[in-house]
Amino acid sequence: MVVLVTGAAGQLGRALQHQAFGYPGLTFVFCDAQMLDITNKAQTESVFSHYRPAYCINTAAFTRVDDAESEPGKAHLVNSTGVRNLAVVCRDFDVTLVHLSTDFVFDGNAEIPYQESCPTHPSGVYGQTKLEGEDAIRETMTRYFIIRTSWVYSDFGHNFKQTILRLAGERDAISVVDDQIGSPTHALDLAEALLEMIVQSMHWTSDTRFGTYHFSNEGQCSWYEFARAIVDAYKSPVSILPIKTSQYPTKAKRPQYSVLDKSKIKRTFGLAISSWQESLKKHA
Repeated sequence: MVVLVTGAAGQLGRALQHQAFGYPGLTFVFCDAQMLDITNKAQTESVFSHYRPAYCINTAAFTRVDDAESEPGKAHLVNSTGVRNLAVVCRDFDVTLVHLSTDFVFDGNAEIPYQESCPTHPSGVYGQTKLEGEDAIRETMTRYFIIRTSWVYSDFGHNFKQTILRLAGERDAISVVDDQIGSPTHALDLAEALLEMIVQSMHWTSDTRFGTYHFSNEGQCSWYEFARAIVDAYKSPVSILPIKTSQYPTKAKRPQYSVLDKSKIKRTFGLAISSWQESLKKHA
C-alpha cells in the first residue's frame, strides 16, 4: 500500500516522515516540490504513473498568510489550481486524497467551536485560496479527506514555537497578541491522526465516511497564553507581554476565534486527542 506525500520538505511533511516508522504496513514516497510540483499537472501524472499510490497526502501549500495578500497569484496557483490538478490526477489514478486545509476558511467571528458544516467566509487571500482548493476536491472526487487544522507547530521548519524560542534567545521581553483564540496543533499529533485515518479507511467498503474533518489538539488559548506555555516548557526567563491585535498590525486579518470542533473525527475514527498543553510538554 503506497502512500505518496507531497510537500515533504515542509513542517507536516517532515512530521509524517518521523511518524512513518510506526506504520511498517505502508510504503511511503516523500516528494518535495522539485520532485512533484502540484501546479505542474503533467509532472504530477508522471509521478503517479511511476509510483501508483493508493493514497496521496497533500501537504503542499502556500502558507505565508501575509505574503498571500501581496502575492495573490502565487497563493492561488498552489492552493487552488495546484489542488485542482492533484484532485483530477487522484481521480484518474483511483487514489484517495488526504488534503490539509485551515481554520482560515472561517471568518473568526464565532463564539463556539466551528463544526465542519459551519458556513465558510474567509477574510483574506490565504483562506480564500484554501477554500477554493477544498471546493475543487469536492467537485472532482468522492474518496477524499479534507482535514482543517489550526496553529500547527513542531521542531521542524518555521512556526510559532520556533519563533518564540528564537526571540527568547535574543530579547528580554516578547509582546504577543492576547485577543486571538485558537487551538495549537502539534505536527506529530496531526501526522499520526492522518495515518490512522488512512489505516482505518483501507478497510471501508463504502464512501459514506469520506469528506471534511477538523483536527487540532484539545483545548483553547490565546497566542499570548501559548507563548507563555512555550517559554515555561523550555524554562526560558524571557518575559511575555500581552498586547491587542490592533497593536500588531499585519497585512492579513487573523481570525479572532478559530477553535475547531473535533467531535466528528473522534466519533468516526475513535481518536484520543491530547490537550495542547500535554502535547507541548510531551514534545518539549
